[in-house]
Amino acid sequence: MGILSILDREHTVAPPGYSRWLIPPAALAVHLCIGQAYATSVYKTSMVKHFDTSQTAVGVIFSIAIVMLGLSAAIGGTWVERSGPRKAMFVSACFWATGFLVGALGIGTGQLWLVYLGYGVIGGIGLGIGYISPVSTLIKWFPDRPGLATGLAIMGFGGGALVASPLSRQLLSLYDSGYDPDVSTSVAGGGALVGLFLTLGVGYFVIMMFGVFNIRVPADGWAPDGFDPASVKQKALVTTANVSAANAIKTPQFWFLWVVLFCNVTAGIGILEQASPMIQDFFRASGGKSSVAVAAAAGFVGLLSIFNMAGRFGWSTTSDLIGRKPIYAMYLGVGIIAYFLLATVGHNSTVIFVLLAAVIISFYGGGFATVPAYLRDLFGTYQVGAIHGRLLTAWSAAGIAGPLIINGFLDREGKPGTLTAAAYRPALFTMVGVLAVGFIANLLIRKVSERFHEKSESTVEASS
Repeated sequence: MGILSILDREHTVAPPGYSRWLIPPAALAVHLCIGQAYATSVYKTSMVKHFDTSQTAVGVIFSIAIVMLGLSAAIGGTWVERSGPRKAMFVSACFWATGFLVGALGIGTGQLWLVYLGYGVIGGIGLGIGYISPVSTLIKWFPDRPGLATGLAIMGFGGGALVASPLSRQLLSLYDSGYDPDVSTSVAGGGALVGLFLTLGVGYFVIMMFGVFNIRVPADGWAPDGFDPASVKQKALVTTANVSAANAIKTPQFWFLWVVLFCNVTAGIGILEQASPMIQDFFRASGGKSSVAVAAAAGFVGLLSIFNMAGRFGWSTTSDLIGRKPIYAMYLGVGIIAYFLLATVGHNSTVIFVLLAAVIISFYGGGFATVPAYLRDLFGTYQVGAIHGRLLTAWSAAGIAGPLIINGFLDREGKPGTLTAAAYRPALFTMVGVLAVGFIANLLIRKVSERFHEKSESTVEASS
């Protein structure tokens, strides 16, 4: 236990003169690794063939992981706050790596349920703990620019697929000479999938250890040079008080923000989940042939990943200047317009289609990165990580609702490969309604009542 004591919060306090700009790279190391969850489509077809099962059965792996992300973040959020970022990031790395190893065992033995247990349940717990582990620490290091700080880290989760997708293809080709990473229909064998999972499990664990041993918490009373805490009071909705996680979920503000996040994520996932076939279907001629090639559709998916990542940093940084409530009004309000235009004129031009989809996905990413700062504004820094964990259950719910809405409508319209833009209109107009609900919920957010504030500020400071 003596060796593991280095993970304790008291051993992670930064020495005098420590640069706060070393903290975002430590957080980024974790988020880039767990962002691999967005790259599971790379080997999905290979998994379907290996297990001789359906697309839905393999897709469940990702769904389980996202549900476990929300549940573990909600249940473990208070423990993360109490134990500190280093121990939380270490636990996340252990669960994430173990998830790959158990998944590899499932692939090697032909037991799909082991992949559900490994990558889905065990890996999903690593996702949830890892996602929230640096949030509170970043906000405490950057009280003057919380949106920029959380955007830097959470940007990594959106960009993790940009690294993991080409890496996974190259690893599969290394382990299976018959697999061509440049051909979308190429399928890798079971041995290559086992090798991929083992390599990713070990590699991600090593990278996450960089974050574990470089993360620090600020000393009590620390503040950045030139920062005046009194200036925070001048901003609308921003509090200098603190609210515990237990009290936060009793406030209407928490549940309004839950609805806001749910609606924003549901709409974004609707595009992400169908991105490649969607652009082909929108430009399918009457003869059934699409004017958008498979390779171009794959490039479109990569472009969306870039906008997802850029939105997480760009829009969350902008929120430091204009405020969290206005930026969410933009995400949801402009999102309504973008979805309406996508449904009505998106089929007229690939340029219009790509631009509208890119805007929607940038708002999707920005919503994730801005919400921790929004929580800090409303509830203070005391247990913001734990509150964030509870709020992420909205992500779990949206991860189920978004694909169900899109796929439910599309299943009624026809078979994949035969659909046109008209088949998507009912789903897209439904998303307009979803975003409208979120827009109204955001308008209803006000300052948290003082009756929910922690009474003893000294106790709060001691525990943080």
